[in-house]
Formats: sequence, structure tokens, C-alpha cells
Amino acid sequence: MSEVAHASHDDHHDDHGHHHKETFITKYIFSQDHKMISKQYLITGLIMGFIGIAMSLLFRMQLAWPGESFGIFKAVLGKWAPDGVMDADIYLALVTIHGTLMVFFVLTQGLSGTFSNLLIPLQIGARDMASGFMNMISYWMFFVSSVIMIISLFVEAGPAAAGWTIYPPLSALPMAQSGSGMGMTLWLVSMAIFIASSLLGSLNYIVTVINLRTKGMSMTRLPLTIWAFFVTAIIGVVSFPVLLSAALLLIMDRSFGTSFFLSDIFIQGEVLHYQGGSPVLYEHLFWFLGHPEVYIVLLPALGITSEVMSTNARKPIFGYRAMVASILAIAFLSTIVWGHHMFVSGMNPFLGSVFTFTTLLIAIPSAVKAFNYITTLWKGNLQLNPAMLFSIGLVSTFITGGLTGIILGDSTLDINVHDTYFVVAHFHLVMGISALYGMFAGIYHWFPKMFQGRMMNKNLGYVHFWVTAVCAYGVFFPMHFVGMAGVPRRYYENTAFPMFDELTNVQVLMTVFAIIAGLVQLIFVYNFISSIFYGKKGPVNPWGSNTLEWTTPQEHIHGNWPGEIPHVYRWAYDYSKTYENGEYIIAGQDFVPQNVPLQENEEELNH
Repeated sequence: MSEVAHASHDDHHDDHGHHHKETFITKYIFSQDHKMISKQYLITGLIMGFIGIAMSLLFRMQLAWPGESFGIFKAVLGKWAPDGVMDADIYLALVTIHGTLMVFFVLTQGLSGTFSNLLIPLQIGARDMASGFMNMISYWMFFVSSVIMIISLFVEAGPAAAGWTIYPPLSALPMAQSGSGMGMTLWLVSMAIFIASSLLGSLNYIVTVINLRTKGMSMTRLPLTIWAFFVTAIIGVVSFPVLLSAALLLIMDRSFGTSFFLSDIFIQGEVLHYQGGSPVLYEHLFWFLGHPEVYIVLLPALGITSEVMSTNARKPIFGYRAMVASILAIAFLSTIVWGHHMFVSGMNPFLGSVFTFTTLLIAIPSAVKAFNYITTLWKGNLQLNPAMLFSIGLVSTFITGGLTGIILGDSTLDINVHDTYFVVAHFHLVMGISALYGMFAGIYHWFPKMFQGRMMNKNLGYVHFWVTAVCAYGVFFPMHFVGMAGVPRRYYENTAFPMFDELTNVQVLMTVFAIIAGLVQLIFVYNFISSIFYGKKGPVNPWGSNTLEWTTPQEHIHGNWPGEIPHVYRWAYDYSKTYENGEYIIAGQDFVPQNVPLQENEEELNH
């Protein structure tokens, strides 16, 4: 069957080199070329990311200096900052939109959409995605959802304000507060379109990996990047429809008088007519997507790290099959742990113990990945370029953030720190910072492939990494202790609690680190934009990498390879491979690309 699939795949794509001449609109705007679509995802995701980071700096300033007047508040927030003092309503709105943008628009589509689109066809040896048209539709739905989310910032009553989890009743009753009105409706519409975009993209990725692999590219020869993108897409198809159902039911509660999530509500002494619903039902629906979402964000970053780390350690990845098995185990376990977000919602203690068990179980495949990364680095010939540094940084934050997850995954321990800054510190390290590091590693590593062989400035990359790494820990490491002291998350200010006064200096410290970290991202932006136009041209394969994307010409062509698609004869990690006499397989070259046939007397590695 696979031979038939490969044959039809070649026939289907043979005419790609003979397309009619493309116009500016078909090449750069409504493009169906996966390489251009990946750039569209990346640039849209980066723009949303900088909006999200700017919001975080605003509310961190409020936490560090509560009640202070700032000119920037007046300039940016307008009526929501009278005399330069931030209004309490807009604080929660900033937290809400910051979380939404970073989790969904940056780390889901900005990361997965960019690198799944760029690498899946190139690394499996395909001319393009299974459906270029569906790929284009997926991006433009993402773009429309991004625009709607940004428009929601400018409605008169203010953007959505119920935390990024949008729990009822704040999200279900338009009259509950100013942030429950039109801004919330736009949030729900935006997310519904976003989920449709994500599902279209995920189906495309799955079909492409299954059907369009080149000859010789068996599943056990796939780079770990492709395994990560493939499994991430499967998780998305399983879990995103559940969030869509929650959003649609919430829209019906808001606009059509139903009460799926509402019951016995009083507003200013008046009894509302809602009966029979349950806000806990919404929590179940949200977190059934919400926890797999952690791995939808994290697995692509881990896949990128596998590729970057093996390439720059000049060593085969350690435990390839164990890495694949851990990706599959994480995918399965991630769908049966959602209840650990709900330990304080009145959950039956026995059910809590079940979720504790499954949550602690997921630490095993995560630890397999961490140990395998460390073993890959061990005694490697390390090339410490910016991509490699960000990959090592990811392993660091993945471990430190993961350790605190063991505390939060235990129902007995979680109750003590639930809804404190301890939780915020944990998920920012294990998911947010780790995924951002993976995204930066991917950008530095594949920048030459995305932008016709141009290289990013390495020295600016070093500054970007070291300042970001120090500041990330500077923000989130002290936050654990603030959380253990009992400081609740999402509070506009803690001046009503005298026992927290002595922690104000820690808030100032974290905010200073956050501002420095935000500013240093401007160095990255400068490096990124200037390198697109003026970056030094590098060789076709600048990192000495084995995967197929480096066999394509630097100048992008629709169809990737000008002639026949290369066949694959080996796995993706033949680095520093030698004969018994110690000589490299290819004389003077410590890597063997996947499209090089096995040499005489060479044995294929049993990975």
C-alpha cells in the first residue's frame, strides 16, 4: 500500500514546477506554498507575542507599585487609567488577554503552525502539504481570529476579563462586569474561529505525514521533529473540539437564554431565572482541552530541541525509540489528567487520588526525554550557537518547572498553593518559557532555510539568550516563594493584606527582571528583521545537518526540489559515525545525510 501511496504522491506533485506565473498576491498573501505560510504564521505569532509581552509588563508594574501613577498607563490605557493610575477592571482584562494570546496565538499557532508547515514537507520529502488550499484557509482563519481578538481590546466596555480560562459566571453573564460584555463575545467568536483554524491545520499535518513520505522514509526514520508535530496534531484533533463545544454552549448561555453553566444566580439581590446548570461542567470541558494544550505547546518545542541538540552535539540522539515512545505516552496520558486543575472545585477525594496518580505518571515519559537530552549532550562536540543555547535552556526550565508540577499534581499538596503565584511560576517555566525557548531555537536554526540562506547575527543571538535566560529565572524563581507565602494570583493589589507588605520588594525585583527581559526581545526583533534583508549568506547546509530540508536549493521553489525527490536510506542522526578503523563514513565529514546510500561495509544503526 505504501508503494502505491508514494507513487501517487509523486504523480500528484510532478506538475508543481510548471505552475503558471505567480502574482504578488498569490505568492505572498494567499499563498498555498507551505514555506510562505510558515513565515505568515511566524510573523503573525511574533506580533501577537509582543502585544502579550507588553501587557504583562503593564500589569507587573501595577503589582510592583500598586496605586502609583505612570504616564505610560495613561498613554496606553486611556480612560482605563485615570490620572495614570490603572483601573482594577482593566488589570484583569490585561491578565486575560495576555494569557489567551501567549497560550493560543503565540505558542500554539505561532510555534506549531510555523514549524509544522515549514518542516513536515521538507523533512519527509514531500513537494508540499497534502492540501495547499486547506493550509491557506487555516492560516487566514488564524489571522481573522487574531484580528478579532485585537479588536476586542478597543470596545467601549473593555476586553474580556475573567482570566484566560474564562470561567462562568463572569463569562456567561453579560451584565456581571464591564469585561463580560461585547469584549467577551468577541473573545468567544475569536476562539471559535481559532479552533477551526487549528483543526484544519492539524488534519493537514496528519494526512501529510501518513501519506506523502518519500521512498525509504519509514516511520522509524522520521526525525523527532516530525514525530512531535505529528502527535501534537493528533492531540489537537482529539481535544480542541471539546473547547469549541464549551465556547458554543457559553455563547448560548450568554445570548439565547440557556443555562448549561448557570444556576441560582443572584445579582444585587435579584434572583435570575437560570436553573439547572453547573459552572463545574465548564471547568471539565475547558481543562479537557486545557491540559493537552500544555503538550500541544510543549511537544513541538521538544521536537525542535531534539533536532538542534543532536546536530550541535555532533552525536546521534540518545534513545530514539524511547523518545518516540515518550512522545506517544505523553500524548495519551495528557488526556486523562485534566482533573488536577480542579482539586479545589469540590471533587470527590477518591477521584482526586485517581487524577493524582495519572498526573504523577506523566512525569515518567517527561523524565525520559530530559535524561535523553542530557545523555545526548554528554561527551558531545558541542557547538554552542544561539539555537543550541536556547535548546539547553529549554531542558533547564523543563526540569525546574516540571519538579514543581509534582507538588501541584498531588491533591493534598496542591490545596495549599492552589490559585497562588506558585501555580503561575510553575506553568510559566514548564510551558511558557520552555516553549518560547524552543521557538527561538527553531528560528535561529532554520532561519537560513526560511530566508534564502541568510544567517542571523550570532553575537546578538548570544546577548538575546543570556539576558533572557537570567531574567526568566529572575522573574519566575522568586515567584515560587511569593506563592508559598500565600499571595493569591490575579489580585489587582495586595495592600488589603498587611502580611504581604514585606513581599512588595520581591514584586519590584520580579518586575525589574521582566522589564529587562521585555526590552532585550527588541534585540531579537532587530536581529530578525535586519537579517532577512542584510544577513550574511551562509552555505546550503550551514549546520552540517542530516535531514532532507538542507538538500533543497536556497532559493525557494514551489515543490521544494527542482528534480526528483531524494530517497532516504538511513535515519536522521548519523553524526560522527565511523567505520571500525575510526574513519568517517564520508571522508572528512562528521555527518551522513539521509539521502546518502549505505556505504560498503557500513551497518545501519539499530536505533
